[in-house]
Amino acid sequence: MADRPADKAFIVSWDQLHRDARALAWRLDGQGSGPDGAWKAVVAITRGGMTPACIVARELNVRTVDTISIKSYSHQAQGEAQVLKAPDAAIMGDGENILIVDDLVDSGRTLEIVRGLYPKAHLATVYAKPKGKPLVQSYITEVSQDTWIYFPWDLELQYAKPLRGDE
Repeated sequence: MADRPADKAFIVSWDQLHRDARALAWRLDGQGSGPDGAWKAVVAITRGGMTPACIVARELNVRTVDTISIKSYSHQAQGEAQVLKAPDAAIMGDGENILIVDDLVDSGRTLEIVRGLYPKAHLATVYAKPKGKPLVQSYITEVSQDTWIYFPWDLELQYAKPLRGDE
């Protein structure tokens, strides 16, 4: 993405993110390879994946939650992706029966790195753009490539002036 906001904006509220993350959990329920389709662990891609991963872990009753930190954005400019922190290697192995969650797959560069590290992990995102969609196994909502998603942690409430008048 260029160093400017996308042509379109998709605003996600806390309520919407919660509903969508729960829908992702419903989609993933029973797909792990453990007893009764349970997952061994949930790994959040920081920072955006932390909230959805916590919701998914709660819904699926997964108690082992870890993070992988990959930096690929500075504000709205995407740069070279780099791993800043990896999850516990003893838990991860090759990723078998591990659910890795992120908020969004955009270009797919972050998930390419994750897939290279954990080839058997299940990659899931709440939102997906067409360019990155082939890299994710589960997602809830697709948005166009030229849409910038504003997550609730990017926004703050403020007064909105009425269309007519000052009151």
